[in-house]
Amino acid sequence: MAAWAAAALALGREGAAVPVACGLATAVALALLAAARLRGRWHGLRPGRGAATVRPAAAARSRVLVAGAAALLCGAAGAGVAALHGADLHRGPLPAVAERYGQATVEMEVTSDPRLTRPQARGPAAVPAAVLLRAEARHVTTRPTDTPRASPKSPAPQTAAGPPAALPAPQAAAPEPTTSADPTPTPPATTAVGAPPEAAGPAPTPPATAPQTARVRTPVLVLVQPRDAAARDAWLGLLPSTRVRVDARVSPDSGGGRAVGAVLRVAGDGPPDVVGGPSAAQRAAGALRAGLREATDGLTADARALLPGLVVGDTSRIPAELQDAFHATDLTHLLAVSGANFTILLALLIGPPHLAARAERRGLAPRLGIPLRATALLGGLLTLGFVVVCRPEPSVLRAAVCGLLTLLALGTGRRRSLLPALAAAVLLLVLYDPWLAREYGFLLSVLATAALLTLAPRWSAALRARRVPPRLAEALAAAGAAQAVCAPVVAVLAARVCLVAIPCNLLAEFAVAPATVLGFAALAVALPAMPVAEVLATPAGWAAEWIAAVARTGAALPGATYGWPGGWYGGLALAAATPPLLLGFRRLARRRWLCVACALLVLLAVLRPVPLTRVLTGWPPAGWRLVACDVGQGDALALAAGDGEAVVVDTGPDPALVDRCLRDLGVRRIPLVVLTHFHDDHVAGLAGVLRGRAVGAIQVGGLDEPPGQAAAVRRTAAAAGVPVVRARPGERRRVGGLSWQVVWPAAGAPPPAEPNDASVTLLVETAGLTVLLPGDLEPPAQRALLAAVPRLPRLDALKVPHHGSAYQDHELLRRLRPRFALVSAGAGNPYGHPSPRTVAALRAQGAAVLRTDLHGPLALTAEGDAEDRAPAATLGGS
Repeated sequence: MAAWAAAALALGREGAAVPVACGLATAVALALLAAARLRGRWHGLRPGRGAATVRPAAAARSRVLVAGAAALLCGAAGAGVAALHGADLHRGPLPAVAERYGQATVEMEVTSDPRLTRPQARGPAAVPAAVLLRAEARHVTTRPTDTPRASPKSPAPQTAAGPPAALPAPQAAAPEPTTSADPTPTPPATTAVGAPPEAAGPAPTPPATAPQTARVRTPVLVLVQPRDAAARDAWLGLLPSTRVRVDARVSPDSGGGRAVGAVLRVAGDGPPDVVGGPSAAQRAAGALRAGLREATDGLTADARALLPGLVVGDTSRIPAELQDAFHATDLTHLLAVSGANFTILLALLIGPPHLAARAERRGLAPRLGIPLRATALLGGLLTLGFVVVCRPEPSVLRAAVCGLLTLLALGTGRRRSLLPALAAAVLLLVLYDPWLAREYGFLLSVLATAALLTLAPRWSAALRARRVPPRLAEALAAAGAAQAVCAPVVAVLAARVCLVAIPCNLLAEFAVAPATVLGFAALAVALPAMPVAEVLATPAGWAAEWIAAVARTGAALPGATYGWPGGWYGGLALAAATPPLLLGFRRLARRRWLCVACALLVLLAVLRPVPLTRVLTGWPPAGWRLVACDVGQGDALALAAGDGEAVVVDTGPDPALVDRCLRDLGVRRIPLVVLTHFHDDHVAGLAGVLRGRAVGAIQVGGLDEPPGQAAAVRRTAAAAGVPVVRARPGERRRVGGLSWQVVWPAAGAPPPAEPNDASVTLLVETAGLTVLLPGDLEPPAQRALLAAVPRLPRLDALKVPHHGSAYQDHELLRRLRPRFALVSAGAGNPYGHPSPRTVAALRAQGAAVLRTDLHGPLALTAEGDAEDRAPAATLGGS
């Protein structure tokens, strides 16, 4: 712990503070060791006592002194190593070039598997997926305008430099920084001691046109925007240890996660320029991983995506919605290969660790007649291969080092203790790579392992004492202990708590072992015997399908997760609340009826039946007719069509947000999804609408622009087996008490050329209320709508076009005179929606303006009798 904490604090520190602290800690540690030695010698040599006779109290004090000295030495070592690693970020020319957002040619060695970023909706268009990878820059070539000039404190670019100067946050309208000039002054010329006066003069400089190359070892983060699928696949196919040369724009690291010296945004969009192939070990590992992917090609979609992730941590095939389900149910540790996977493999070789050194040891090694020390050596080779194939992620490294220490104890015949082995593993790993001290994945891995070694055995014994079957008691104790210690860290990261984590982990655990064993067997035989690998992958795929089904089912429950304050304050609050809850649960366990009552309360919180939540929170209101979901900067509306049934108009930019909105409303059946146009802030959430619901059809407009987003909608619909149909001008439909007409595009009108102006516009009647949903119509199309439908009635509610932008036709607003104006916009959006001018114009027409960015989800209900209906609004965020 001392080394871990010291390394986390020392990373990135500048100046003499860390060396001074390390020196003081070392001096104090040496003084403590000397005091312990003198104390032991004094008490051991007192008159009348034997040389080996030491009082227990004196021995205890000596042990305390030695423990304190060991902690100080470990802390000093951790801080020192961390300071050296942190200094790597500021060596060489890259950090200085990054300050000016300059350009450089970098030859680098890939250190991670490339991966695709998830596309993000930013207004109408999606930020395209980019290839992201980590690398270590080895050679940096800069032009004279990009080369940092020397200064008296930094005589050459290759020497360690101070931290980059802080840059002000760039403004939205600010021009991109240029690389034309360097503000650093040129140092004065110097003369060698004893040189003649005529030798004095300016130091020689390289020619103005000559590029300068420096050898470095700077960690960098690389972003690439490939132009097509072929270039993207070439980048994604790079293996660790491959050398690549890139021309890139260099920018500072924005922070978060493992620090890097600079971020390289590759200038080209073609395939990588490979200047050196991967190592033999990485080629072998890449071939094995590719063989496993090929062996799973014939499986179902979930099994094909999930099995490589469960076995070797290859998540490249896992779709975003399945990843979200794993996050929501706290099953992501299954996708990060960890100690559980390695323990299963090691148990196959040596059997249960507590029997590994006995005559009755089990596993494959004794059955094959392999001696004990040869078994330990074979296990070490297995461990190294495990790290290479599964990549040196934090959980993999922690599991591997713990396994190596256990194998070392097995080979030397020494007594094994798992908790000291874990502590030794943490110490070695932090000294090897101090950046692990700041990685949440490493923290979660260590906490979960410590809980399994300390809390889980006691809880399991307590459950067995209450007549719980042994296997079930062990599984419950393991899942509960890991969740108890990891939940505060998850709250720091995700600002939520998960109520279904323990049952989902229990249900998934029974499938992990067969998926791991059979998956690794398929991995091993894929290259020499692919048909055998495909046979082995089939039952492993069944286990993977079960795990995926558990994740999806758990994530679909309305109360699977609840919000919790994020950041360290929220994590500390949950950590402080956990022990009292555990003590209370221990007392409740003695009273069965209280246990049953608590279980029912948790079940109600997870299922969240709509009548109960309506009584407790007032949302959703009884008899709601229209709801504008709070999906951020986008549109998603639900029109009630019956019990548990609704027509959905647009789906917003985020599948998770629209899914949660529909779950809160209790919507299980959707006869029709209407997508007004194909901009991402209206269609990117389609997967969330389709998730776990019966959907009849998806209706779209006649303009397939942008084509990429239109194609993505059709792919999502085809994967869910939902037909896509075109909206026809003037089309009328009815579902239950809900009816609507397509009033735009109008019959006979020229087809709109812009996606916004092609928005499918619906005139809706429900429970005596009249509502217009115009999508993102701009003023030209709004005027054309008035001309095509001159008798538009006065509205009870208007979904304000284009999120309330300033571009509105005020004649349309005057003619419609809505009682309620619903604005769907994201809080703090960069577009300034809704425009104050539009809000003022709506209020001038007598409309009550309701905004999702201020009020949360908005609901309309109909009040009064059938002949005198009036709309009423309920705000979900107040």
